Amino acid sequence: MSFPVQAQFSSCVADLRAQAESQGVPNSLFDSVMRGVEPDPKIIELSEAQPEFVTPIWDYLASLVDAEKISDGRMMLQKYAAPLRGAEKQFGVDHHVVLAVWGVESDYGRLAGRYYLPQSLSTLACTAPRRRDYFRSEFMAALKIVARGDLAPEKLRGSWAGAFGHTQFMPSTYLRLAVDGDGDGHSNLVDSIPDALFSTANFLRNSGWQSGAIWGYEVRIPQKYAGSSGRSNKKSLAQWKKLGVERIDGKPLYGPGSAGLILPAGNEGPAFLVFKNYDAIFSYNGATSYALAIALLAERVKGHAGLQAPWPTDDPGLSRAEKRELQRLLIARGYDVGEPDGAIGAKTRGAISDLQRRNGLPDDGRPGQKVLRLLRGR
Repeated sequence: MSFPVQAQFSSCVADLRAQAESQGVPNSLFDSVMRGVEPDPKIIELSEAQPEFVTPIWDYLASLVDAEKISDGRMMLQKYAAPLRGAEKQFGVDHHVVLAVWGVESDYGRLAGRYYLPQSLSTLACTAPRRRDYFRSEFMAALKIVARGDLAPEKLRGSWAGAFGHTQFMPSTYLRLAVDGDGDGHSNLVDSIPDALFSTANFLRNSGWQSGAIWGYEVRIPQKYAGSSGRSNKKSLAQWKKLGVERIDGKPLYGPGSAGLILPAGNEGPAFLVFKNYDAIFSYNGATSYALAIALLAERVKGHAGLQAPWPTDDPGLSRAEKRELQRLLIARGYDVGEPDGAIGAKTRGAISDLQRRNGLPDDGRPGQKVLRLLRGR
């Protein structure tokens, strides 16, 4: 790390220390939490390539709503029936959706994140190309969580952006909406699954969830549809019917009030009418692919069928099991991709690129069905 960068970061941390003290965080706590912390350039790299916005939606959903996630969700539905039902009773939010948030956010607690929040948030607050004020406020919120006794500093580990716990709350959201679900007097979204589930239901209720209502459903649009679309561009069901929008199963349109039409892959892919409850899910992350992953996972865990319309691609995405298989097959061909864990990193993408070049395929390093079929010898 160059001296100018170090000097800039040190000056910024000093400002953060003064700001924290002015907001009631003792200097001793600040110094303890920040001891040995330096900016992490990897955090800035990750901030420029968020998967919800750069990954094709058929790839994104293939691994987030796969057979493993659905099967695990049904097991968790039984194992944690009491807190899930309790959260639904208290906050009025469909417990399948709460479960799906847990599944998408951390794979039911398995992948809650490894980044030390004071490091990632101070890196973003002091060196990010944008939104520094936002990350500064999240950094302050993380300190306050420790200061009020909810969590020890070492528990502050999560995503590069600062979300943490079973259902990945940002620190400010934690301060505002985390609740005690297990009755021990503390809100602990890291170690207490009931706290995490109750807090997620509380979040969705505060985001406008309508108790007993649906989030939406898959529909069919007319060929060469040229009407409006978008989550926020809502119309009455009568208006959508007039525009030729039909339920994918052929039954009459229904739902609570007006709806928006989302076309996550354009006119040629699956289409959905979505209501206020979809908006509540959307508020959790602010990405269409993310909200759709939660909504569809909740439906699959309930036992409902998957999507009826195909995605507009001749090379669909891979499930996590298929990604692990792909990595094992690459290893068998002599490629070094590390552990076959289903996480597609630089080594795996590099191996795929080499394989694609050798076999006359477009060199994009993408793990799709075409590459998997090639490796299988088909």
